[in-house]
Order: sequence, then C-alpha cells, then structure tokens
Amino acid sequence: MMNGKRIAVVMPAYNAEKTLRATVEELPELVDIRILVDDHSHDNTVALARELGLQTFQHDRNYGYGRNQMTCYREALAAGADVVIMVHPDYQYTPLLITAMASMVAYGVYDVVLGSRIIGGRSLRGGMPRYKYIANRLLTAFENLLLRVRLSEYHTGYRAFSRKVLTELPLLENSDDFVFDNQMLAQCVHFGFLIGEVSCPTKYFGEASSINFRRSVIYGFGVLATSLQFFLQRAGLVNLARFSAQGRKLEAGYGDYYVRDREPARPA
Repeated sequence: MMNGKRIAVVMPAYNAEKTLRATVEELPELVDIRILVDDHSHDNTVALARELGLQTFQHDRNYGYGRNQMTCYREALAAGADVVIMVHPDYQYTPLLITAMASMVAYGVYDVVLGSRIIGGRSLRGGMPRYKYIANRLLTAFENLLLRVRLSEYHTGYRAFSRKVLTELPLLENSDDFVFDNQMLAQCVHFGFLIGEVSCPTKYFGEASSINFRRSVIYGFGVLATSLQFFLQRAGLVNLARFSAQGRKLEAGYGDYYVRDREPARPA
C-alpha cells in the first residue's frame, strides 16, 4: 500500500514457466495484490503461479494478449486495486521499478506511467533487435505527430494505471491482439489522462517473450491505423466507439471464458 492506495501487479502470461519465479521474486513488498492471467499456456505456468501464491486466472483457450490484459485489469479492479501495474512475467522488464512507477500514480503526479526502453539509450545494449529499434523510433515519431504528444515510446509492456483510467476507458472496444497496447494509449491521450515515463532497462534473451517478424509487421500496421483513427476522430470525420465515453467498459461484463482460481496458496 502507498499513500492509502492499494497496489496491484498484474502479469499477462503465456508459457512463462521459465521466467516467472525470477519475476515474482523481485516484486516489492508494497504490492498488495498479485495477479497472473494465463492465456492457455502449454507449460506449467499455472501450477507455478499457484505455488508462488499468485491469484491465478486461466483462459479456456488462447484469446490473445489484448484479451489477457482485459482480464488482468478486470480482476485487479474487482480485488479493490487503486493502482495497477502491468509487468510481463518473462523477466524482460525489471520489477524493481514498480515502487517508483506506483508512487507517481498513487500520489497523483500522473494517471499513467510507462517504463520506457528508449530513455537512457540502453535498449540496443540490452539486446533489442536493431530492426525493432528502428521500427519503434519510426512508429513513435508518427504517433507523436498525429496524437500531438511527446512520448519516447508507445510500445513498452511495462505500465502503471490509476483505477480511474481503467474504469473510464472503453477498453472493451479494443483489439484482443497486441495492438491493444497502442489503442489503450491513444484512448488515454484522447480522454485527457496525464502520461509520464521512467527509464527502464530491458533484457532480451532466449526465454523472454517476443513477437516474430510477421506479427511485428501486423502490429506496425495496426499502430498506423490506430493513429490515423485518432486523428480522424479529433478532426470530427469519424465517430468511433473506441473514443466515445459511451463505449463498452470493463464493468459492462465479459463472456464466461476464464476460470477463477481458488484462494491462492501461500508462497513456498
């Protein structure tokens, strides 16, 4: 807990057995709620999550990264979280920054905080593939131009949100796939939420999850489409549910597509 706010960490997982323990061991003690949502993994992610004492939720099939996040946020809100930090359980991002990111939201400095791989200039040294770095910089420049903000990157998977952000954004209007991340940030800008950034070193290694080149290209076109949709919405040329206050929100309900865990076991 921080400043009277309950802190939750959510981990969208898919085949994260090899890196989950290292991630959980670095979670700071201030975290009140620890949630893992498994997107129908083929390894022992769920069993290990329960062993580590995480609140664990299982999708009945592989729905995609975006849907996984929706489940993460819905369950964090249901558990009473005031600040929610998403960190990938693949140990690519260090959980040691959770305290700093949570404090910026808990004390009302920002509504959203991103762990940026670009600030500090260490992304390539951390092993980011050069083609991904170049694509990141080009897409970010395009997004900054159309969204009229100045972020160092939009593509990090390390994010902190206030409860207000998660309850007011029409998240159910977004994709179930990877472009969900980008659509959510465009919504944050559209609805006027303040976004801050912290420098976040990252590690690229064999067990760390990463989408392949083909999926990266699909994601890139999705980013371009999201930025253009935002621009057209602001120009009054379209009226998209994704950018409407009446769009479907998390409270609007889900299908019965995932299993809620029993009371989590105590950590070994």
